[in-house]
Formats: sequence, C-alpha cells, structure tokens
Amino acid sequence: MAKQQDNKRKGKSFDKGKKSKPFNKAGRASNSKPNSSKKPSTTGDGIRLNKYIANSGICSRREADMYIQVGSVSVNGSIVNEMGFKVKPNDEVKFDGRRISPEPKRYVLLNKPKGFATTTSESKGNTVMDLVANASNIPLHPIGRLGRNATGLLLFTNDDEFMQKFTRHGISRLFHIELDKNLKAEDLQSIKEGLKINGKTIEVEEVSWVNNAPKKEVGLKIKHIGNSVIRTIFDHLKYNVVKVDCVTIGPLSKKDLPRGRWRHLNEQEMNNFSML
Repeated sequence: MAKQQDNKRKGKSFDKGKKSKPFNKAGRASNSKPNSSKKPSTTGDGIRLNKYIANSGICSRREADMYIQVGSVSVNGSIVNEMGFKVKPNDEVKFDGRRISPEPKRYVLLNKPKGFATTTSESKGNTVMDLVANASNIPLHPIGRLGRNATGLLLFTNDDEFMQKFTRHGISRLFHIELDKNLKAEDLQSIKEGLKINGKTIEVEEVSWVNNAPKKEVGLKIKHIGNSVIRTIFDHLKYNVVKVDCVTIGPLSKKDLPRGRWRHLNEQEMNNFSML
C-alpha cells in the first residue's frame, strides 16, 4: 500500500506538560533499597534512567534524579535509586507504579476496508496492521476490534494509559448495520429497553432505523470496544447481520478519510477525547 501523507501533527497525551513535585505523598524519602542484581552501569548499551524518565515527558532530568533518589522509580519490578543506572530497550520502567515509555505517543485513525483481520498476529493473513504499517516506526496496537468483514473506523495507539481508559470503560461507537430482513418495531423497542441474553442485560445508547433507507438498515450506538455484541443482539432476535460499518468513534468520524486510508489525530481531537 502506498504511503499516505499525514498532516504531520502529533497526538498529545493528556498530561503532557504537567509536572509532579519531586516528593512522595509522605514528603520523605523511601526506605526501599535497590535490587542488588541491578547494579548501575555507566557503560554498554542503554539509556541513563534520568534521561529515560525525562524523555517520557514526566519531568526534567534534574527532577528525575530526585525522584530516583526517593524510590519513585522501578525497573523490572525492582526499586532503583542509584544514579547512573542504564535502562535497556526491553526493560519495564515504572514511575509511581505507572509504566512509562520515552517513545512519543501516536494516535492513528484507520477507515478499515473489508477483508482485514483486527489482530497484531502475523499468521492471520491480511490484517489491519498491514494497512497502518507506514503510520509509525513505533509499534501500534488497535483499540477494540472490527471483524474481518466489518468496515469503518478503528483507532490505534502506543499509549497504554489511553488504551486502558477505553478498554475499562468502553467508548461510544456508532454502527451502520444491514440485516437480512426489515427490523420489526417491537424488536427495535426491545433493543432500546435492553435485551437480557444469557442472564446479562445488553444496553445500547441509541438505536433507530436509518433515515431514507429500508428498515433492514439500522443505526446502533453502543459503548463496547468489540463488535461481537452486535451479532449477539441480532442473533438473539433471529436476524442475520449482512454488513457492519463503524461510522464514528467518540468524537471522530469518517469525514475526509477514504476507505483503506489512515491519518494521525490532531491536537484538537485529542483535547476532545480528554473530555470524555
């Protein structure tokens, strides 16, 4: 696939620019001792720990030194509070218990075509990762999924905190769904009221017939990151789902984004997400 020219504006993490004070809540240094197996090294491969923290956007290198001294930083599960420690590329670094990364945050929106699986596995044939391969030199992960034959919007990021927020709480997505037959008024009402399937109530935010279209075409807004729930709803009501297209994700739409193309989110779009 030809490399797409993006708008060269990078998405920003929600807390960029905010700096915490270089003391823990108790206002005193931690008594935790560094793991003896993690000897600080000033030679060999890796990046100095204070620079790693500064590159992640948490604070300056000088402030990072203070955080390290008071035991706010761990590497691979062990507190490190000695200067000069070097971090290797595969090390897990946590600041106040939260994993951090020096890589710039990326947020990419794809208008997925039919025939691509939502997976990072290389053994599943054509995948969405093939479509966004040129979007970033940093590994990205899809937020939620669309079935292989589903189409529409899919969001990618390397921002674990951003991803976990929507994995835990879901995100509103509007789907345009085509069924094998017209949706009955009573079934539409049942979906609105919430269907109880296998002892669990499935609630939707909105559902209606699509304007100026046959009644087998339905608009459904639901706060789930997967789309298997769509087939669960309509299988329960004895309909076959013919097509699924994700039209919006939160404040994002398909406007000016052709099928099979991607783009980076801009600053305003990230600000809109921060208010969700």
